[in-house]
Amino acid sequence: MNEIKCPNCNTAFKIDESGYTDIVRQVRSQEFQKEVAAREELLAEKIINARKEEQLTSKEAIIKMQNDNEHLKRIISDREDDIARLKDMKSKQSVKLLGENLKQHCEIAFEQLRALGFPRAQFMKDTDAKDGTKGDYIFRDFDENKNEIVSIMFDMKDEQDSTEQKQKNDKHLAKLDKDRKSKKCEYAVLVSRLEQDSELYNGGIVDKSHLYEKMYVIRPQFFIPIITLIRNAAGHSLKYKTELAVIKNQDIDITNFENDLNEWKAKFARDGELMGKSFAKAIEEIDKTMKGLQNTKDNLLLAAKHLGNANNKMEDLTIKRLTKGNPTMQAKFKQAGETSA
Repeated sequence: MNEIKCPNCNTAFKIDESGYTDIVRQVRSQEFQKEVAAREELLAEKIINARKEEQLTSKEAIIKMQNDNEHLKRIISDREDDIARLKDMKSKQSVKLLGENLKQHCEIAFEQLRALGFPRAQFMKDTDAKDGTKGDYIFRDFDENKNEIVSIMFDMKDEQDSTEQKQKNDKHLAKLDKDRKSKKCEYAVLVSRLEQDSELYNGGIVDKSHLYEKMYVIRPQFFIPIITLIRNAAGHSLKYKTELAVIKNQDIDITNFENDLNEWKAKFARDGELMGKSFAKAIEEIDKTMKGLQNTKDNLLLAAKHLGNANNKMEDLTIKRLTKGNPTMQAKFKQAGETSA
């Protein structure tokens, strides 16, 4: 066992085989325990702080999540408001009506473009209800020769937001088609603000020709475009219509000539038939007359024969023959002759 002296007090201390004295062991043990306790205290403090931080972080996370939810709700609400405004804008045709109502809007819109786009066109109210119903307006356009290019029957349907009973566009199509045919219009267009939430009708021009011939449903902003489209399409086909009209007139002329010829032939055949009947009747009458004359001739010849026989008999008639076989008459004639002598 070795010894070691303290540098301060020269006290000798024995060192065992492990290199530590008992005192050192005790000091080391106390320091170790203090160090362990300090570390445990530090660790406990860190654990407590970590838990506090974790609790704080969780609370902040919850608050942040709540804030995010509120922000998301505001975003969703804003988007819903945007969608509602968009729908309202679409339902109200994205345009402000030019008049107090839909009909005035269409009148003003047309009059604004009449001189420039439709100088020879007519756009008039339909006032003829002789068939029980009438539309709202009739559009007719003409070329420079006053030939009709196209005609459109219009009906306008509006609906206020406060209307409880919402109407459907298809409900009005049958009447519009009847009015179109009654007024001899080629196309029919329903200008409608009904079904304001409908994506179909808010999207543009809707073709309804699968239900009724040449039928369309539009929002007010498409009023002038639909007239322009239909009129231009009709204008492109006007050349062909004119050519067909010429051919039709030629066909009519040929048909009229054939009809006149057939009528003349029929009249001639009828007159010939009547003439033939009259001729046959005349021949029959002549035959009857000839037969009557022949009978008359035969009767006259027979009468002449009888007259000749009578003459011959008169010539053969004598008193002698008359008194033959009659003594009384013979005596009287004899007496008369003697007296006259």
